[in-house]
Amino acid sequence: MQLKQSLIIALTIFVVAISSWEFYWRSQGLCPTLDDNEALWAVQRGRVEKATSNDILLMGSSRVLFDMQLNEWEAETGIRPIQLASVGSSPLPIFHDVVNNTDFSGTIVVGVTPGLFFSTTSPEAQPWQWPQSKVDYYKKRTYAQIANHYLSLPLQKRFAFLSDDQGVDGIKLKELLGKIQIGNRYVDPMPPFHEFGEIGLDRNLKMKPITVTDTAYANSIIKVWRFFMKGAASGPPPDKAGTMAFFLKDLEIFKARGGHVILVRCPSSGSLRHGENMGVPRATFWDELVKQADVKAYHFEDYDQLKDLKCPEESHLSATDAEYFSTEIIKIMKVDGALTNSKATKK
Repeated sequence: MQLKQSLIIALTIFVVAISSWEFYWRSQGLCPTLDDNEALWAVQRGRVEKATSNDILLMGSSRVLFDMQLNEWEAETGIRPIQLASVGSSPLPIFHDVVNNTDFSGTIVVGVTPGLFFSTTSPEAQPWQWPQSKVDYYKKRTYAQIANHYLSLPLQKRFAFLSDDQGVDGIKLKELLGKIQIGNRYVDPMPPFHEFGEIGLDRNLKMKPITVTDTAYANSIIKVWRFFMKGAASGPPPDKAGTMAFFLKDLEIFKARGGHVILVRCPSSGSLRHGENMGVPRATFWDELVKQADVKAYHFEDYDQLKDLKCPEESHLSATDAEYFSTEIIKIMKVDGALTNSKATKK
């Protein structure tokens, strides 16, 4: 009898504690969200194994995640692309993986964020290490890890406190402890960074409305971009020769088996665009890449309907503008004959 009472008391305390913790974080404005982690990415990478020549893969950094909306792609082409982009990353490791470790021969849309695409081929550098870690996880994941991911999804959708967000929005114990200032603890010089997107199971990402409606919130993110630009200006120059050689080698392999690549330069604006013009000018980076790659390529500045799009935090489009951008860029590609698979050309 005492054991039964103890169990009931323990369960009651557990439920009250969990509920209180959840209610607290919801009162702070947090909502349940999916984590864009290696496991979520790996599910989409697994789809490539069965993809046909009619399928479309999206690769790049966070601009491809925010600006390429899967619903609009499906509406315009009849095909829902596989989203393989990775935040803060060069697309080269993921492109290399698909070209050399699969038989895929469809269409790959590669987003070119100049500061990341041309940054490096060093395995230790963050723009390379982050996407490579996703590739490595996919190759080495166990059945237990796969099961854990699928079992965690219903919980992620229901409990805000399970979020894996880092930085100012991080609420896991490690993140919370790291924010406590004790003695001479090292203070991260990077300005507080908000997670400003919400992702779906198929990794379709939309900007949070607060980024559009709250100027202070958007400005806090802009400060982070300026922090990175300042660091890039004082760091090693972009490795244009190395990154282009790496990409072009894989591109030739992919072309030889019948694959098609489309390059896209998504919008940026404000001081960030000015910094890109200074550090990675179009004429010597994008234009040269397009010339040597000899593939269809689309720069947002070349089209009247796209060149004046403004990014709330200077680097990514709002959900509404991303839907517009996706629809318009697809229409441009179709007229130009860039989308060669049968479903897209039948529209």
